[in-house]
Amino acid sequence: MFDRFNRYINYLRISVTDRCNLRCTYCMPEDGIRLLDHSDILSFEEIADFTRIAVANGITKVRLTGGEPLVRKGIVELVAMLASVDGLEDLSMTSNGVLLSKYAADLKKAGLNRINISLDTVNPDNYCHITRNGELAQVLEGIEAAQKVGLEPIKINCVLLGQPDDETQRLKEFCATRGLKLRFIHQMNLKTGEFSTVEGGDGGNCSKCNRVRLLANGDIKPCLFSDLAYNIRKLGHQEALDLALGNKPKSGTYNKSGEFYNIGG
Repeated sequence: MFDRFNRYINYLRISVTDRCNLRCTYCMPEDGIRLLDHSDILSFEEIADFTRIAVANGITKVRLTGGEPLVRKGIVELVAMLASVDGLEDLSMTSNGVLLSKYAADLKKAGLNRINISLDTVNPDNYCHITRNGELAQVLEGIEAAQKVGLEPIKINCVLLGQPDDETQRLKEFCATRGLKLRFIHQMNLKTGEFSTVEGGDGGNCSKCNRVRLLANGDIKPCLFSDLAYNIRKLGHQEALDLALGNKPKSGTYNKSGEFYNIGG
């Protein structure tokens, strides 16, 4: 698929839930969020049906996000459903890694190809502070489990929060010694439109953007930094996809209607 600016759109990010088991300081308010009603969240069948249409239109890559995708009940079943879609070449996930040791083997068996893990520090105390009581040991166990079953390449997503140089260096060394690909993401602000390119990745480069997003409530967003959204339940799968593609902006501006925890970053 090509948009009106002749960008090749082949990447679909699917937010399967707005729920998360962490409360990272840069993502969620300390007192939590107003959650979607379960009836407003797409079923696995709806997600799979839309994915089949998207792939038929040219999507080749799908990434599952959240919130935290592993807190969605039955997530392995959804992975299996999507992995069976004819024409889908790459199925991946972004996770905070807390539950990954429990699910890694089943995810791989179901057809997940690879995984990105959010990790901003390898200092246990700082990790606990950033995530508001998260346990670093659980993430490290998840990384080890993912490597063991072959969910690779594993990419580590680190949000730059003004960490001291020595702490950033420790994270670099941690990744280098374990064969993990480290990417640095500058802290973004949806409301003011502050974003930049990902160091070690393609995100944030509007001229090369190749993605659309399906949110847990059925909205298709053509751009993270835009209020544009087209709901597949209201418009139908094909029309919503066509509108998202046809109205994808040349570059991001701002997003005053969403948050990172319900869009998937």
